Amino acid sequence: MAPIRVTVIQAARGEVAPGMFGIGTIAAQRAYVVGPTAAGRVKRVLVDVGDAVKAGQLLAEMEPVDLDSRVAAADAAMARAHSAVTTAEAQLRDAISRQTLAASEVRRTVDLGSKGFVSASVLEGKQQQRESADAQVASAESALASARQDIVRLEADRAGARQQRVNVRLLAPVDGMVTARDAEPGSTVVAGQAVLKLADPASLRVRTRLDQGRSIGLRTGLPAQVVLRARPDETLAGRVSRIDPLSDSVTEERIADVVFDVLPQGVSIGDMAEVTLRLPVLKDVLLIPNAALRQRAGRAGVWLRGDGNFRFVAVKAGASGLDGQVQVLDGLKAGDYVVLYSERDLDDDSRIEVVGALPAATAKAAGGM
Repeated sequence: MAPIRVTVIQAARGEVAPGMFGIGTIAAQRAYVVGPTAAGRVKRVLVDVGDAVKAGQLLAEMEPVDLDSRVAAADAAMARAHSAVTTAEAQLRDAISRQTLAASEVRRTVDLGSKGFVSASVLEGKQQQRESADAQVASAESALASARQDIVRLEADRAGARQQRVNVRLLAPVDGMVTARDAEPGSTVVAGQAVLKLADPASLRVRTRLDQGRSIGLRTGLPAQVVLRARPDETLAGRVSRIDPLSDSVTEERIADVVFDVLPQGVSIGDMAEVTLRLPVLKDVLLIPNAALRQRAGRAGVWLRGDGNFRFVAVKAGASGLDGQVQVLDGLKAGDYVVLYSERDLDDDSRIEVVGALPAATAKAAGGM
């Protein structure tokens, strides 16, 4: 059998710029749902998708139904309650006046009784009148307190009715952009259902998914390069702003947010983007091309050239750069020759011939990491 032709490369020390690559989508960190606090019918919608709005701007309005009547009834009840307080205050003043008069008469009767001008029964009658006046004062004070409590209760009811009337006006909570219009005039919606959705354009970022196996060194602040699918010829600078504490166990990916250094104009939520993260450069490390790595029996390794033959040796790989260079932590030393490409898969009994290059049609990477 003819020998298998291979090309070799020498492991050498150098520097590698580790990087991570991921796919993401443009999303807004701060998004808002605008809708009613009670079920009702949409009266009008004043904005549409894509419109820029200011905080406090009227976006839509619900039918008030009976809220105007309820507010008017609450106002009338408040006026009546104030009249009741005025009446109770007048009754209290009258009772206090009667109490004062009764107390004065008791003092005069006691004085006359001590001189023998009035009988004991007359004194007892005056004392009973004073006690009755005291009771009337207590009753008037209680009626006044009750009337004032009614004002507090009715004020709360009126404030609630007015707030419900205000709530039919759907206002923008912040400056933002309308991203969805989910209801039209005449539509009936329930409490909490979205009529409009807003997003803060300043909070746009790229929700990026990264391979867990290549996420060593991922941290906030890492510089990033973002290429939007809609702008393939433009590279945008950014940085990692947040790393989700929960990974996707199904896709085996970590999720990170990348913010733009300068927010590009015209981007839309949902746009796809390619994100490249740059890690600090590692200097004076042992490097081989990623193509030289191979998986065998569940172990990563290379075909090492020895004294006239080749043997498979396991290696421990470290950081990898986007240029295809891989750091070797253990298993090789500088100057070792390893197989880079081969005509076909190798095994321990393979006859191997080292050549300078292989035809493009037959060259096969020894790796696959």
